[in-house]
Amino acid sequence: MRILTIATMFAVAAASACTKTDDGKVVIERPGDVKVTTTKDTLSLPRVGTTTDTINTPTIGTKKDTIIVDKPVVGTKKTAVKRPTVSRP
Repeated sequence: MRILTIATMFAVAAASACTKTDDGKVVIERPGDVKVTTTKDTLSLPRVGTTTDTINTPTIGTKKDTIIVDKPVVGTKKTAVKRPTVSRP
């Protein structure tokens, strides 16, 4: 529900005057009360980034055995993967 509210405010911001402050917040100017005034709302945008996790992925190979046939070997190795993160202001 909060995301829908923020999306609605951004839609209103697109139709009205908005500015961005030095610290990354958005100031939206929208019509105010019954009088011909405007109200300024300040929104903090969520920060979107990535974090790196390390997971074990399977590796498949062969190794020599005492008989003529190569024996399959299954192991694991560490692999770094990036996943998105969203932090609330």
